Amino acid sequence: MKKIIVFFAFFFFIACDNKDNTKYFKLEGRALGTTYHITYKQTNKIGLKKIDSLIFLVNKSLSTYIPNSDISKINKGDTTVVIDEMFQEVFKKSEKIYKETNGAFDPTIGVLVNAWGFGPGKELNNLNKKQIDSLLLYVGFDKLSIKNNKVYKKYTQTYLDFNAIAKGYAVDIIGRFLELNNSNDYLVEIGGEIRARGKNDKGLLWKIAIEKPNFDGSRSFQTVLELNNESIATSGNYRKFKIDKKTGEKYAHTIDTKTGYPSKSNLLSASVIAKLDCADVDGYATAFMAMGFEKSVIFLEEHTHLKSFLIYSDKNGKIKTYTTKNLITVN
Repeated sequence: MKKIIVFFAFFFFIACDNKDNTKYFKLEGRALGTTYHITYKQTNKIGLKKIDSLIFLVNKSLSTYIPNSDISKINKGDTTVVIDEMFQEVFKKSEKIYKETNGAFDPTIGVLVNAWGFGPGKELNNLNKKQIDSLLLYVGFDKLSIKNNKVYKKYTQTYLDFNAIAKGYAVDIIGRFLELNNSNDYLVEIGGEIRARGKNDKGLLWKIAIEKPNFDGSRSFQTVLELNNESIATSGNYRKFKIDKKTGEKYAHTIDTKTGYPSKSNLLSASVIAKLDCADVDGYATAFMAMGFEKSVIFLEEHTHLKSFLIYSDKNGKIKTYTTKNLITVN
């Protein structure tokens, strides 16, 4: 699950004149089932059609919600699909994170997410161990490969789903487009995933605020961060968790990629920040939700190039937060 828990100070920026005849412009629209907001410095305003055309290309390659997209055709067993550079890049990024997290991040888990009724696909009623074990046979990113610009699956039933990383990747595609058009000061956001480069119209680093976990419906800031040529992505939803009736412990449902059964994760939200592409931090944030709080902390201690802000439930069901030592807040 994804939930926007980031407020954006850049929403309040307006186009202003600069001595070098450049201005800060804003663009807003809808993409990938959510909204996008872009603030960038440029001589001339970029039309919405150009942004929409980039989103179209991402969807055509990676969207499982479009029947004739490349990924949908591959999932249906079409072996003639020649994948584009977008697909190849997302595939390679996913493969890297899959290996680093020992399979916690696995774009092939969709077949079981659907089976348990947590996804958009067909739910299977009264699942038993035999059915689950049979579906697990098709799970595993290591069962996929790319040869001659085509995806090869060990099992035709393997279902590939990049939704956990595609939103961040779309952010990167727009950011790279801005850079190609000589815009090096910008902030791109799609559904809460952000890529920031350069500085804002005040000559300062871009600031974003992470939301405080309030349960009374109110919204307030937990902390404020500066993005220094960094990306941030958030996975999870602490507003929609389940409570163990016996222990009172709060938890979020995830599918264990090893057993095929829903597992209880005490990690309710994970925000990851790094000098990487937004697609990368998007993938890590998703992986952390599957790993749980304790394993995520160990992973972060071993991968110090990542910064993170975690919201979790302790053994008594109390909501707590964790901030990596390398994440400096400004409030």
